[in-house]
Amino acid sequence: MQNYFIAGTDSGVGKSFVLCALLRDLCARGIDAIGYKPVACGERTEARDIRNAINKPTYKLQLINPIYLRTQAEPMMAAELERKELSLQEMVQGYETLASAHQMVLVDGCGGWETPLAVGLSMADVAAALALPIILVVNNRPGAASLVQLTLRAIRERGLTCAGVVLNHIGEEWSTASVTISRVITELTGLPILAELIHGQDYLDSEEVLP
Repeated sequence: MQNYFIAGTDSGVGKSFVLCALLRDLCARGIDAIGYKPVACGERTEARDIRNAINKPTYKLQLINPIYLRTQAEPMMAAELERKELSLQEMVQGYETLASAHQMVLVDGCGGWETPLAVGLSMADVAAALALPIILVVNNRPGAASLVQLTLRAIRERGLTCAGVVLNHIGEEWSTASVTISRVITELTGLPILAELIHGQDYLDSEEVLP
């Protein structure tokens, strides 16, 4: 089965939320799927959410999230403060371990597309090394179309493919911009809108979302 890299246009757009919703549906369909969070800072909330989504409370967090930095900061600075070196090879090996043991792996990026991990190393380098199709998550708000275009350009410059966009409506209120943004993104980029989550929606149909 095809594995995917779940990327975001920025931090806090709901990448992990979308990933876990997909995992719950995949597991309900009998698919042995797992989420992978290469790097986490501050808390291991996303890794624990992944473990809950697959309903395996004893699954080792170290496998889901091999690099954990306790400092709540950009990974680059958190690693420097904790005197740790972030290794691209370690992140790739962690993915390969899960990919060899499960039918499907969904990789959860850290922050935005170019989140710095070290001088000369960003989350985009991790995505490029894994060479997986990208599912781009964006907060449905004014300005989203610009962020999607900028991120998509960066994805394509890496020689990667973006499978489509998931619009996550984080706020409760709707505006003309949020109602029409899907058409704007589709017409400007040619990307399909794989799903539109309304505020509070915690489920997704994996068969509809994953190409």
